[in-house]
Amino acid sequence: MIEARIQSVQCISPAGLHSMSYKEWGAPDNPNVLVCAHGVTRVADDFDSLAQAMASDYRVICPDVVGRGRSGWLANPEFYRVPQYVSDMVTLLARVLANGERQTVDWFGTSMGGLIGLGLASLPHSPVSKLILNDIGPTLAPEALQRIGDYIGQDLRFDTFEQGAAFVRAVSASFGPHTEPEWHKLAQDVLRQEKDGYWRRHYDMGLALPFRSATPESAARDEAMLWAAYDAVRCPTLLVRGAESDLLTHDTAQAMLQRGPKAQLVEIAGVGHAPTFIHDEQIAIVRQFLLNK
Repeated sequence: MIEARIQSVQCISPAGLHSMSYKEWGAPDNPNVLVCAHGVTRVADDFDSLAQAMASDYRVICPDVVGRGRSGWLANPEFYRVPQYVSDMVTLLARVLANGERQTVDWFGTSMGGLIGLGLASLPHSPVSKLILNDIGPTLAPEALQRIGDYIGQDLRFDTFEQGAAFVRAVSASFGPHTEPEWHKLAQDVLRQEKDGYWRRHYDMGLALPFRSATPESAARDEAMLWAAYDAVRCPTLLVRGAESDLLTHDTAQAMLQRGPKAQLVEIAGVGHAPTFIHDEQIAIVRQFLLNK
């Protein structure tokens, strides 16, 4: 089995410096780089199966976005927003691509990770050469955002790992069918036992602040900015939608086929928000788009 290397890079926000951890798979001198970015409360470990499957063709980089997993936390949680995450990824890519022959990467982003990739791909002279958006688009269903915001802000503690795992499984039911070992790993990746003996989700509760401070006016501005960013993307783009997703609606997906990069669309039956890309048939979608294999 291919093993990952745990690395970190120092990034900056208006509130100061912070560290961002990332897992690196595959040959470190491989000029072909794939970045995999996770959802809002998830971690780099989500991509262990996908990274192992792609590591023979790519140097795979899976960051823990700041505030999650092995990464540091922001001194001011008001900056837990996509522009800060894009800035951090520019710093990461400066490290990853330093002295390399190629200065481009392919990008796979789930939910929030897709918005980060979208922001990066929309910039002039972007390093993103191919973009996969996993169940995310410029228009986000308000009810789904409310659900996610409520979930993020619950500072829960569990007496046992099993209690925490049951909670993670319940709130992640939209991921679709998984085996018992797969559910165990999905919980294990985001639960940590603290010094007081309780198990908690391993992220900064400050992540909820931007959700709580949102207004209808700010949401409308954000949506307009995301559509403008999508329209500016020029690289080949694949849109993956869970057929039962409550975050990326059918109408938004159809609009994305007509605008901007005019994405290709693949829908995955029996899954909501968001496909995990643990299973072979989902990984095959990535291989086909990126490698034509």
